[in-house]
Amino acid sequence: MLLLAVCSVGFLLTVGCRKTSDPKQEAPPRAELEKKEDVNVISVAHPEQFPLVSATEHEAASRLSVTGTVNPDISREIPVISLANGRVINLRVRLGDSVKKGQSLMQVESPDVSNGFNAYLKALNDERLARIQLDRTQLLFEKGANSKSQLEIAENSEQDASAALVAADQQLKILGVDKNHPSATVEIRSPASGVIIAQNVTNASAAGNSLAGSPNAFMIADLSHVWVICDVYENDLPIVQLGQSAEIRLNAYPDRVFSGRISDISPILDPNIHTAKVRIEIDNPGSIMRVGMFVSATFIGKRLEKRIVVPATAVLHLHDRDWVYVPASQGHFRRLEVRAADILPGNMQEVTSGLNSGQQVVQSALELQNAAEQR
Repeated sequence: MLLLAVCSVGFLLTVGCRKTSDPKQEAPPRAELEKKEDVNVISVAHPEQFPLVSATEHEAASRLSVTGTVNPDISREIPVISLANGRVINLRVRLGDSVKKGQSLMQVESPDVSNGFNAYLKALNDERLARIQLDRTQLLFEKGANSKSQLEIAENSEQDASAALVAADQQLKILGVDKNHPSATVEIRSPASGVIIAQNVTNASAAGNSLAGSPNAFMIADLSHVWVICDVYENDLPIVQLGQSAEIRLNAYPDRVFSGRISDISPILDPNIHTAKVRIEIDNPGSIMRVGMFVSATFIGKRLEKRIVVPATAVLHLHDRDWVYVPASQGHFRRLEVRAADILPGNMQEVTSGLNSGQQVVQSALELQNAAEQR
């Protein structure tokens, strides 16, 4: 009886300790969304200290900004050619050097020199012998010992010999050889002043038209006048015209503005990106523009269009972007990204996108930014 009582008590305790299953208690806890603060919204303690101004409009000539590169003017490129075939034994300049007209660029050891000088000596001897024979025939003709035809033959022989001598002498001049001081080497001199933009020879390499891989040993360019080649999308082609002025800004010197004119618009578009090459001719004072430099070109059209204008102090330049602050709520301002353009007289600045006419902005964006950071 005692054993039965103990078992009954254990059974009742087991049943009493068992809990009823609740689905809500077994479900995972509800996810709570954490609201992040908008980094473009700032607040200040005294918003009245930052006056607002309204964006206005003004009319300006249409503008198109594109990118391009500096290239040499091919009409001012001059090749340097060695007419003497041979081997380069002394290279005096290299790629990128500035040279003057008549400056020695290299020496070429050439068998053409010896062959040409031998031809000159032979022509010289033949001409002397033909002149002696002509004098003798002339003397005999005057004494009646020779006929008229023999005199004419002698005169013709002397004229042929003189022509051969002139040709041999000219050949030496073309090769660059002084007939009075013959040498096995030829001095190759610069035909013009400029900068060497291409080099196809080295020491001990072949030179000349028949031995070298390229007939041009060097390419010299006058960089006082250069071309800027830009890519213009086909949708923007109606804006550009021949003779139109353009403002050029170098990435290396963003504060300097150069002026040029469009001299050519390619009739053929790039089939991949649908752009046309537009060529701008521009003076290069001091050779500040180097071949291959990236530039920004702005084409100024004749058609007037409306532009948004705000005070230049309202535009904040931050992280290579342009921003303005507009009122959001009491004591709060929202930062908007815009695209700023040219600075106008009166410390005003054009805004090409991001703002509408009449929209209010903070007059001094930098002061507002500094006040917000100090809170």
